[in-house]
Amino acid sequence: MTAVLINGKEIAAKKRIEIAEKVKDLKKKGVTPGLAVILVGNNDASRTYVRNKEKTCQELGMNSLLIELDEDVAEDKLLDKILELNNDPAIHGILVQLPLPNHIKESKVIETISPLKDVDGFHPINIGRMMTGQDAFLPCTPYGIMVLLEETGINIEGKHVVVVGRSNIVGKPVGQLFLNQNATVTYCHSRTKDLKLHTKQADIVVAAVGIANFITADHIKEGAVVIDVGINRNEAGKLCGDVKFDEVSEKAGYITPVPKGVGPMTITMLMYNTLKSASQSLDR
Repeated sequence: MTAVLINGKEIAAKKRIEIAEKVKDLKKKGVTPGLAVILVGNNDASRTYVRNKEKTCQELGMNSLLIELDEDVAEDKLLDKILELNNDPAIHGILVQLPLPNHIKESKVIETISPLKDVDGFHPINIGRMMTGQDAFLPCTPYGIMVLLEETGINIEGKHVVVVGRSNIVGKPVGQLFLNQNATVTYCHSRTKDLKLHTKQADIVVAAVGIANFITADHIKEGAVVIDVGINRNEAGKLCGDVKFDEVSEKAGYITPVPKGVGPMTITMLMYNTLKSASQSLDR
């Protein structure tokens, strides 16, 4: 069999149209969603991500504010800037682009962002609310994965999901989101013994390990749904995921490509979270 392609670019485009319409409605009520992005240093990849976020904000009718700080900025100065944005009524979402320089403690930065403006969904309060099934800002990549499956019509309830990877950004939260929708979840990682034993039992495999072409056809059962979160470069320098696409796509039932799979959904859900925050500001 040949897998059905889950086209994240098309689904993201559809969601962005919906977001843009809701932004127009919110503007009629006197609120324009505003996203502030803090960029520390001059990391080329980070700068590219930030440019994409600014561009998407403009396309959807949102305001964007970019704050650039030097690589050697004092941690206290960064925290003061976050506190200033917490108190700015025109800003509804605050994002500090990761990674940060070694002298700045990432957890301290995340915890300083107001949970009400934590559109990345990384604050411990939002993580805790997600864990207990309460309303929260959900981490953007895991949230995007759930929307991809929903839009594709893939039922999650009762399915066995195997997550390969345990990062705080993707692996851990995406497993919880599946659990919240009544899936049975197995977490695997670099120290899992006999990985294939686990992945071959999965109805849905989420590959978020960060190793090019790590998941092969031998890892999955016939007809499984395969979600590839990886963004890597192969030996030829070509962009690829954690899944060996050519061979796995011949065995899977559904599969996300790299690029144009999970990636476009991450920024889309960031915009959704910013819109949600702006909407909630009307009630405060």
